[in-house]
Amino acid sequence: MEITPEKGFKGLIENWQSDLIAAVSVSLIALPLSLGIALAAGAPAMSGIISAIVGGVVTTLYRGGHISVNGPAKGVIAVILLGIVLMDDGSGQAFNYVLAAVVVSGAIQVVLGVLKLGRLADIFHSSVIHGILAAIGIIIFAKQIHVALGTHSDSPSIIQNLIDAVLYLPQANPFVVIIALVGLLLLLFHSKISSRFFHILPTPMWVVALSIPFVYFFNFFDQHTLSFFGKAYEVGPNLLLDIPDNIMDSIMHPNFSKINTIEFWTTVVSILIITSIESLAIAKAVDKIDPYKRKTDLNKDLIGIGLSTMVAGLIGGLPIIAVIIRSTVNIHNGAKTKWSNMYQGLLLLVFIVVLSPIMRQVPLCAFAILLVYTGFKLASPAVFKQIYNQGIEQLIFFVGTMVLTLYTNLLIGLLGGLLLALVIHMLLARVSISRFFKMVYKSRTKLIKRPDGSFDLKIRGIANFLGIIKVDKLVAQIPSGADVNIDLSETRLVGITYMDYLVDYLNIQRATGGKVVISGLDSHVSSSTYNRALKINFAGSGAKLSQRQKRLRNLATEKNYQYASQVDWNTDYLKKFHFFEIRPIEGKYNCLKGTFKDLDVSWEIADVTFNEGQAFTAETFNTTLMVLKLNRKIPVFTMEKEAVLEKIFDKVMAFTGYKDIDFDMYPDFSKKFLLMGNNESEIRSFFSDDIIRFFESRQIYHLESNGEALVIFDKIKLARTDETIAFIDYGKELATLIDIMD
Repeated sequence: MEITPEKGFKGLIENWQSDLIAAVSVSLIALPLSLGIALAAGAPAMSGIISAIVGGVVTTLYRGGHISVNGPAKGVIAVILLGIVLMDDGSGQAFNYVLAAVVVSGAIQVVLGVLKLGRLADIFHSSVIHGILAAIGIIIFAKQIHVALGTHSDSPSIIQNLIDAVLYLPQANPFVVIIALVGLLLLLFHSKISSRFFHILPTPMWVVALSIPFVYFFNFFDQHTLSFFGKAYEVGPNLLLDIPDNIMDSIMHPNFSKINTIEFWTTVVSILIITSIESLAIAKAVDKIDPYKRKTDLNKDLIGIGLSTMVAGLIGGLPIIAVIIRSTVNIHNGAKTKWSNMYQGLLLLVFIVVLSPIMRQVPLCAFAILLVYTGFKLASPAVFKQIYNQGIEQLIFFVGTMVLTLYTNLLIGLLGGLLLALVIHMLLARVSISRFFKMVYKSRTKLIKRPDGSFDLKIRGIANFLGIIKVDKLVAQIPSGADVNIDLSETRLVGITYMDYLVDYLNIQRATGGKVVISGLDSHVSSSTYNRALKINFAGSGAKLSQRQKRLRNLATEKNYQYASQVDWNTDYLKKFHFFEIRPIEGKYNCLKGTFKDLDVSWEIADVTFNEGQAFTAETFNTTLMVLKLNRKIPVFTMEKEAVLEKIFDKVMAFTGYKDIDFDMYPDFSKKFLLMGNNESEIRSFFSDDIIRFFESRQIYHLESNGEALVIFDKIKLARTDETIAFIDYGKELATLIDIMD
């Protein structure tokens, strides 16, 4: 690992160049998105830019994070819309009232940070939070689809807005739709365009830039009608972005006259909860992808975000949040310190001053399609499938929260979702209400220090989201680098949010050199194979094997292999392969182990769960893979099917400077496989005639070497029993070929 960058002004002087270069890319993404978020929230467009500038400049001066980027995010759209609707009294001051709520929510955030209550965000049930975000996605989609179509819905109901989008489709303005459609195609296919020219700018900027020629072609600058298939449609300046010539004209101030109303405090609490939860969750997600493995001080970060939110609210900006997409871009472009966040704020200020004449030529539908795409991703069928794969009860929490939010508001949706989760936990635990709460708060969970310096964390009773604060206090007593055994054998119920907390702690403690084992779940049952799924322990019941697990167990018995169905959280070895260096692994299970004795080669086939993406945008995948541990050194390389298009492989080959290695004597092999590695001569020497012919005549797997072992898998799915047997046969033939090489 590289040397950790200096902090403070030393870091500013040491890394200004790399931080500034990264900030350019971040600011180019933030410019259109900040404008679009403000418009979607029913606020003046410049309020988004003000928020992004304040998030960059002010937050950097006092923050607990190291490399995240702050500004407005999609999560604030629904809460600002809610506040404007609740406090609109016809005076034209609705947004000013909301600004006052923004200031107050920021002040409360500061207090929460001072009281060191940053960990409170962990008690909110993860499926409930995903339900809230899905509802926000639907709200964004329902509002912005009309802007993208050139239609309008007057209904205050989100569901009716969606219905109206379908009903009014015949009335859509084709000249608006054409621009939106081009933007949508760019969003869908930009990453697949190979031309380097199209990667000079980030996708949102291309959507904005390519919309401007259409504005000139259709002449949106003058109010007039255009004909399309014999029907006339209005176009004009009202379809363009309206921002002031002078940024100072965008300054607005809060109006606190509604501070004694329930509507005001509903808005305050909604802003506080959504921004705090999202910011803290994203801060932890950014820590996972920080190349220097630095940890965010969550309480200090909460104070910094609260202070900057107060400043933003005082001058007309939206609430400040840590933003995952911009933070990821920041890291991937080489940022090293917090000062990159300040640079992107200052660059935004420069861009909006210099580019404001150009931005006024951008059609509103270009910003709308960015938000439509974002909203759809938050509530796409893939999200529902992902939640269902975590357990049928999680889907109930998710859908219940989402529906309640859509028909009421964010605050009621959140509280109702948590109550729904709590009631279902009670029903699943099959105990009385009084006993349930006793098993949560008086569970006799304790931490024991052993003579060798290791720790036993004995968790008892009901381990759900209500008990996270208690276990967090115990975990805080464990020093970094210590070995820990987390025993869950005496728990009645273990919730998914509790498991999220334990696995996050496991990863943090392991990063400091400690060995952490989660045990005691053998007799627990679950509605899902997901490692973190809700688990229930009924007295006298044992873990039930699925039909697939029974077949694997029988195979192990027949062939004298070892088989274990339980989750093994020790996946450190897999991280030595590049594919898993950049993807967090949850764990492995259904582990089948054996040895090719005549070759002295051991192997393991296991189902592995890993994540793609971060925080609320992360997707969970399961695949069956084989690890073949060889008895000799081989070159480091990756081999994949040529021109593979599956989303999951889009970053597999991210070896800087690597290129596809082709063999002129074997054109069929070169067409079939993308082979890469940094030591081309060693790789060419390793790929003998026999090995090339072997790969040419066999099924095409993803295959990767770390120098002493191979990892082999097919598609991102769990293997059938016959496919598992094929893995073993394939591995033995390949190991035999490698063994006889000189």
